Amino acid sequence: MAEQLGITQAAYSKIETGQTKLTPNKISDIAEIFDMDASDLMAYDMQKYFNSFNNVKGSNIESTITHDETIKNLYDEVVALHKDKITLLEKLLNSTEKDLIKYRKKYGEL
Repeated sequence: MAEQLGITQAAYSKIETGQTKLTPNKISDIAEIFDMDASDLMAYDMQKYFNSFNNVKGSNIESTITHDETIKNLYDEVVALHKDKITLLEKLLNSTEKDLIKYRKKYGEL
């Protein structure tokens, strides 16, 4: 992810831990990587999302637990899909980089 954002891993780690505030441009870049709108990324609050389901009142506690498990499973699937997408994009980027090196050797700098 750091590489895709054009920053060091240490800089990205600071973003993840909240030590560095995101600029609007970085938010847009991250949203683009995840193929989503920046406004959706900024509005995304997983804890709030889970809390809203934990506060649902119903006569059957098992139903609520099932909903929570279903949502967590869906969340896990989305995370896995995004990780797969990142992996594929990194492979594409590496392939493109290899092609660029090959063409630079063959034709020189453009």
